[in-house]
Amino acid sequence: MNIFLAGATGAVGRALIPQLIEHGHVVTGTTRSNGNAQELRALGVTPVVVDGLDRDGLINAVRATEPDAIVHQMTALSGLNDLRRFEKAFAMTNRLRTEGTDHLVAAAREFGAPVVAQSYAGWPYEPTGGPVKTEDDPLMAAPPRQLRTTFDAIRHVEQVVPAAGGTVLRYGGFYGPGTGMQAGGDQWQIIQARKFPIVGDGGGYWSFCHVADAASATLAALEHPVPGAVLNICDDEPAPIREWLPYVAEQIGAPAPRHVPRWVARLMGAHMVHLTCTARGASNARAKEVLGWEPSIPTWREGFAQLTTVS
Repeated sequence: MNIFLAGATGAVGRALIPQLIEHGHVVTGTTRSNGNAQELRALGVTPVVVDGLDRDGLINAVRATEPDAIVHQMTALSGLNDLRRFEKAFAMTNRLRTEGTDHLVAAAREFGAPVVAQSYAGWPYEPTGGPVKTEDDPLMAAPPRQLRTTFDAIRHVEQVVPAAGGTVLRYGGFYGPGTGMQAGGDQWQIIQARKFPIVGDGGGYWSFCHVADAASATLAALEHPVPGAVLNICDDEPAPIREWLPYVAEQIGAPAPRHVPRWVARLMGAHMVHLTCTARGASNARAKEVLGWEPSIPTWREGFAQLTTVS
């Protein structure tokens, strides 16, 4: 296939490119940097320098490519080393998930090309009932203030893309090359600095996904389309913070995380309490069934043990 990869130099984009090329697909990838364009060309990608918020530029780039499918991996995360300012860290990504999604869907309509787009599995689920949720479970009715704009952007992707016949992949929390959970990354640093505490009973569940597995699921969604679907893409073991955070700290040689009561986290924002105490994990059973996909790293225990070797 002729694939248009928007956000080719992000963590998933970089992991996806070699898999696409290995499977014989032709890839055109976007970046906002001329320097990154040279890197993409060296990887076998035809680069296009364009801003994902530039409607005309992005649509014209798609027209020039005439793709068989479009992959939306555009993000612009910054400042994830301070979870108190969650909304600020996701501000530009939220625009890419709203305005950028609309631009890509508009371009896709011209060619009848399906869109495979990035979303997120975990904290957006309504924090009631059991700790692990499926795609049929409801999302939050009233997210905490710091999460609202990001939640609204996620909902936008999950409404617009399936309505256009595309597929939305709700990835678990990323780790591995190019992510914040690798040596020197934002999340790595806050764990090293003991700025990521276990709040209350540490009962907030998180689901994880190595970027290589996010890429392989994306490839599967392109080669075995499931029009209109929203799928959780994560490993086999959703886990509460009280289990995974001390394990990560130990693996990367960081001090054990601090324990703080809920009221302390509440002073930093209601979203901190949700993320650490009441968030839900996600089941990957449906993605396995409809895509024939399996994570190569089935559990964060195995994956995090490899973090110190990631370059």
